[in-house]
Amino acid sequence: MVTAPPPHKVIPKSSIGISLWVLILQRKFEFFLPLHRVVAELRSYDLQLPTGTIIGGLRKLVPLFQPLYQALLKHNRAAKHWHCDETRWRVFTRRDGKAGFVWYLWVSVAKDSVVFLLDPTRSHNVPEKHFGAKAEGIMNVDRYSAYKAMAQVKKGKIILSFCWAHVRRDFLAVLTGWPELTAWAWEWVEHIATLYQRNERRLAVKDDAPAYAEADQQLRAHVKQMRQCCERELAELAEPKLRLPQRKVLTSLQQHWAGLTVFVEHPEIPLDNNEAERRQRGPVVARKNFYGSGALWSGRLAAMLFSLFQTLRSWGMDTGKWLTAYLSACAKAKGKPPPEPQRYLPWNMTPQQRDAFRLGKDKPPHLSAGPDT
Repeated sequence: MVTAPPPHKVIPKSSIGISLWVLILQRKFEFFLPLHRVVAELRSYDLQLPTGTIIGGLRKLVPLFQPLYQALLKHNRAAKHWHCDETRWRVFTRRDGKAGFVWYLWVSVAKDSVVFLLDPTRSHNVPEKHFGAKAEGIMNVDRYSAYKAMAQVKKGKIILSFCWAHVRRDFLAVLTGWPELTAWAWEWVEHIATLYQRNERRLAVKDDAPAYAEADQQLRAHVKQMRQCCERELAELAEPKLRLPQRKVLTSLQQHWAGLTVFVEHPEIPLDNNEAERRQRGPVVARKNFYGSGALWSGRLAAMLFSLFQTLRSWGMDTGKWLTAYLSACAKAKGKPPPEPQRYLPWNMTPQQRDAFRLGKDKPPHLSAGPDT
């Protein structure tokens, strides 16, 4: 009797096939569902999988994504412009010298890559180590002191571009908290709205030199007007009529002015750090749904897949098709990363290969024959 060989499995001797792993990974790390809901969904399909079997399998998948994650880190730090932010992420494991379970999930968003870094601290050492001593460029951030303390920033290699959306929130807090200051705070909110409008007008005519020069002049005039207004109002600090919330907001505005106006000389730099905050939104939903990670390996897997999935989406690629292709290659390699796994990252693919991974395409490409296939 002659029978066909059994299909390759991403985890040898496992009862879970590739398509099921794709579903589990997408549900948990792209759609941010807790594992018990995924298990309940599988039971509705009459698939009785113990939770422990899935958890044990997830742990065995960590080494498969490790080389991709390392290549992603290297590519991200080689950029010249980033959006950076950090948020809480619980890791329920004991660690010497650390009280509690609050870790931090840092994000670095470049033009064509997204990287999440899991670390037990909120120290400047985290972004400083990620970017390395040779990093140079511009970083959109909020006003958190860790970014200001980075060695690359102190040496002038990385320029911090602060977020106008955070400044706007300062004035909105005054507007809603002190009714007698509503008119004053609203005037500043309108100044910031005009700033955004004039910058958008400048960007809209960047290919028309005369129109760009006029729009640029109007933007610079408004920036100068805002600076003069801030200095004039700060000169009144000694007067009792200037309330404490006004003094606090204006002092912060003056202290961060150089970083808030980086975009004037660098039109390619956005006025805010909203891109990083949008990238953090999914992990924050995950944190609320399943509270974080129960083990360090689980937290690292989450950081890897958050990074890979969001990078793929920024290229317009279907994560389900990509996962199927990559895990199939791992299965063919007998449960190990395939040869040259970096070829599965978007920037190493040909346009035809990337296009085949897009939504609406019937069949993903085969990458085993080489990058020019």
